[in-house]
Amino acid sequence: MDASLKIIIVDENPIRAAILQDGLQEAGHRNVTWIKDTTGLLAHVYAIDPDVILIDLENPSRDVLEQMFQMSRAVKRPIAMFVDQSDSASIQASVDAGVSAYIVGNLQKDRIKTILDLCISRFNAFSRLQDELDRTKSALEERKVIDRARGILMKLRNLTEEEAYALLRKTAMNEKKKIAEVAQSVIMTAEMFK
Repeated sequence: MDASLKIIIVDENPIRAAILQDGLQEAGHRNVTWIKDTTGLLAHVYAIDPDVILIDLENPSRDVLEQMFQMSRAVKRPIAMFVDQSDSASIQASVDAGVSAYIVGNLQKDRIKTILDLCISRFNAFSRLQDELDRTKSALEERKVIDRARGILMKLRNLTEEEAYALLRKTAMNEKKKIAEVAQSVIMTAEMFK
C-alpha cells in the first residue's frame, strides 16, 4: 500500500477520529487530514483532493447520511464508511452512492490497514468495470449509428450492406475520421433532406 496516500477522516468525534488516525499511522500513512465539521464538507474535500476518504458516523441521521452520499457520488474516490448501527436500506443506499467499504460496529485501529486496502481494491475493481461498461455502451451506440447510416446509403444509393460499409470506411479514411463520425454526418444530411 502506498504510504504517501492523501487520506481524509470525516468524523465529528475526536476519540473515534484518533482511533482511525492511530491505525493509519501504524500502517505507515502520514498524510492524513481530519475534518470534524461536516458543514461545507464537499468544498473541504475538493480543496484537499484526497486519494481516500474515511467517514466515521456513530449514529448517523438520515440528513447526515444523505450529505455523505452526495459527497461520495461527487468525488469518485475510494470511500470507507464506519457506522455503529445500520439497516439494509442504509447499506444499499451506501453502495448505490459509491461507498467502497461499509463497516458496521466495533472500530478497531488494528483493522484500519486491511479495511483501507479492501476499500481501495474494491474501488479500483468497480472503476475498471465502470470503464468497461462505458466503452461497451459507446461501442454499441457507434454500432447503431453506423448501421443506421449504412441503411440510409443502401436505400439512397442502391448499395449492398458490404458496399455501404466500404463507402463509410473509405470516406472515414480519406477524411481521417472515425467511421462513426462519418456515419453521423450521413444521418444528419439525410435528416436535412427529409
